[in-house]
Amino acid sequence: MNNLVIMKNQQAVTSSLQVAEVFDKNHKHVLEAIDSLREGVAENWANLFYEDVYTHPQNKQQYRVIYMNRDGFTLLGMGFTGKKALEFKLKYIEAFNQMEAQIKIDTKNLSPELQMFKGLFDSLAKQELATNQLDKKVDSISEIVALNTTDWRKDSRTLINKIAQAQGGYGAYKEIQSAIYTELERRGKVNLKTRQTNKRRRMADEGVCKSTRDKLSKLDVINDDNKLIEIYTAIVKEFAIKYGVWNEEH
Repeated sequence: MNNLVIMKNQQAVTSSLQVAEVFDKNHKHVLEAIDSLREGVAENWANLFYEDVYTHPQNKQQYRVIYMNRDGFTLLGMGFTGKKALEFKLKYIEAFNQMEAQIKIDTKNLSPELQMFKGLFDSLAKQELATNQLDKKVDSISEIVALNTTDWRKDSRTLINKIAQAQGGYGAYKEIQSAIYTELERRGKVNLKTRQTNKRRRMADEGVCKSTRDKLSKLDVINDDNKLIEIYTAIVKEFAIKYGVWNEEH
């Protein structure tokens, strides 16, 4: 049970992956449990949870992960019952307290010498953070420029996730994706919904099962047209630059 809580964006958080591991649950089910809370805490969602992606160490694919602060974990943990669950929750709370205490040290009673050293340390830390932020900006710009039509779906999803984080979290993802589709339809002079419906009909004529047809997405429709792929990737790049994905710490 190492690293129960980590620092991310200057806040003590834990992840859905860590919750799944410690509570011996399927990660998919933890994500579903968090999603089920969305409607009830819609106005406060971004203050409790935010979505990111992680790269699986074995297949190198990117998957969804949700980070949560102590309030978010407390809300989620209310659904975990039993003696073992209680023990784990207590350990989590203790870990959150310890992590948050590290960033809330009262320096009023320090000696003048230690206060001076702390001031020097804070100054150096700010300089390092600024340097790291600049490096992050350069990396992000490189990532935007590198977006091409080869791995366009995965790379676009990564950028859109970062745009959503810059705009307040997972709740912004659908709005941004919808805006990108709208701009694509305007520039490409197409109706993605119509193409989606027509393709599902063709699939039905070919004997494709209904469950597979229902999973057909607008991205699948875009994937059939190289021109739409080029327009889509260009729009994602423009959105990433517009919303400054490098301004957020990930």
